[in-house]
Amino acid sequence: MPEKICITSASADETMALGRKLGEIIDTPLFIALTGDLGSGKTVLVQGIAEGLGVPPTYPVTSPTFTLINEYEGRFRLFHVDLYRLSGPVDAEDLGLYDILSGKSVTAIEWAERLGKEDFSPDLSIDIQSSGENERMVSLFFYGPETASLVEGIKRFSQQ
Repeated sequence: MPEKICITSASADETMALGRKLGEIIDTPLFIALTGDLGSGKTVLVQGIAEGLGVPPTYPVTSPTFTLINEYEGRFRLFHVDLYRLSGPVDAEDLGLYDILSGKSVTAIEWAERLGKEDFSPDLSIDIQSSGENERMVSLFFYGPETASLVEGIKRFSQQ
């Protein structure tokens, strides 16, 4: 059973700060599955992760809605994938996801629910739901013993 942490974010800045903290404490390659409604803050969270991973601010982190995959250099290479525009099940092999996920990188996939469940097992699933005009409920699900340091870091962050 995964470890679950729920955090309320009252603004885009708070969502960015959560992502930044997550990026700072990532210490191993990681597959992050992101789910949530359109406009819930998935890309803002990834922007924070990129900042925490040390992606230079001169490289704007934008949603790869039309390119499907953006790549950024930091402490770990960050692949930002957006499957929103794909209407049916994703052919992961055609997109090169098998190669990306088998590398030494951090991969954040927006609209990850469009992946076949049998093909991928994330290390961390993050679901973001609107709970007010600007407020979001961010639910983080950590899978496996290799995420223990992330769990502890996010617990400390959420208690601040």
